[in-house]
Amino acid sequence: MIGTTFQASAAQLDQAITAAQKAFAVTRKLPTYDRVNFLRAMAAGLRQRRDEVVRMICLEAGKPIRESEVEVDRGVFTLETAAEEAKRIEGEVIPLDLLPSSKGRFGMVRRFPIGPIAGISPFNFPLNLALHKVAPAVASGNPIVLKPPSKDPLTMLLLAEIAHDAGLPAGFLSVLPMDREVGDAMVADDRFKLLSFTGSPDVGWDMKRRAGMKPVVLELGGNAGVVVDEDADLEFAATRVTFGAFAYAGQVCISVQRVFIHEAVYDRFRDMLVAHAEAVKMGDPLDRATELGPMIDDRAAGRSQQWVEQAVTEGARVLTGGKADGRFFQPTVIENAPPRSFVCSREAFAPLMTIFKVPSFGRGVTALNDSVYGLQAGIFTNSLEHALVAFEEIEAGGVIVNDVPTYRIDHMPYGGVKASGLSREGIRYAIEDMTESRLMVVNRLESQAVTID
Repeated sequence: MIGTTFQASAAQLDQAITAAQKAFAVTRKLPTYDRVNFLRAMAAGLRQRRDEVVRMICLEAGKPIRESEVEVDRGVFTLETAAEEAKRIEGEVIPLDLLPSSKGRFGMVRRFPIGPIAGISPFNFPLNLALHKVAPAVASGNPIVLKPPSKDPLTMLLLAEIAHDAGLPAGFLSVLPMDREVGDAMVADDRFKLLSFTGSPDVGWDMKRRAGMKPVVLELGGNAGVVVDEDADLEFAATRVTFGAFAYAGQVCISVQRVFIHEAVYDRFRDMLVAHAEAVKMGDPLDRATELGPMIDDRAAGRSQQWVEQAVTEGARVLTGGKADGRFFQPTVIENAPPRSFVCSREAFAPLMTIFKVPSFGRGVTALNDSVYGLQAGIFTNSLEHALVAFEEIEAGGVIVNDVPTYRIDHMPYGGVKASGLSREGIRYAIEDMTESRLMVVNRLESQAVTID
């Protein structure tokens, strides 16, 4: 057993929301230096307890220890970046005297915090994806009530201890493990002024329908695609595609799932991917040599095998892998899967990739766009023209050139189009959703003008 925690009741959730409302009277007026200092103290506390939090992620989520270390280090970076962005919540002065009727008038625009925020975060990055809600909320002076993932809630309870030790005012941050029935009340509660959800598309879009008038930020799933051009650096591309497909057992929203390979290099690149996949070391997440650990539960691994078997009955060929063993699922490469099969058209959230031969780079882009999702995409090419065409034509929130769609650094704008979500995360961009612009118009009356001699 890793640890035990509680499940918040409906009354305890109501208590947390009421505390957030009361806290907003304080947090909305916090000076910038206080918000900066809170975030810096949280970053320092997380850095100090790094090994403890790393071990918790590793044990609780089954994430290999090296990847858990990266997540905690990213969490420190997220908090430090939020401290810097708190200094840059700026406004502007605009001239209004563009018509004679507005003579003597000018406007000032400032951004103000909107109020209590409801955050719901997923299991795959139990620390850092939650911090992408918590850090900008603290930076902008908004209290937040966070529902951590049910499968690994202990990590964010450690972060709540760190936040408490950093001196956050009461009610600024509440972390409440809840079952779905209790947590579901957060969606429609109009005391929240923003709902920020990261998770599955089906759940996210249903939440949007029920959220009422509050704005909703949705960071949802995908079936991320990669196009490999005929002039690409194939060894580099194979190494990165392997990482992008199998990191954290493929349980990443921007995990590589579909690979479109120019026919001129298809056979060679296919063989390279198979060799790389078969070299991936599976094992104990606490073993530093492990590259692929268990999936989040037995059900996830079993479902993955069922999807692969279904694809085979529809004409696909498994080049390597495809089998579950308890919570482990082998790194898998699939050829010739029908585009409408589950392993292609849905979010697999498993360590598998499907590969396709395409006659040209342009046809690869077209095939990549044949999806209801559009989170991020990757291309490997040495052609600037092809890179520019991909940027213009690929229907996704981000196009990563000469790397996999799994690439992310925490200050960049991150989010999708189509079924993959609404709005953007990345600290500065999240702050924009958590604040609202307010205009003050000043009319300098000539009758009150002061003459300076």
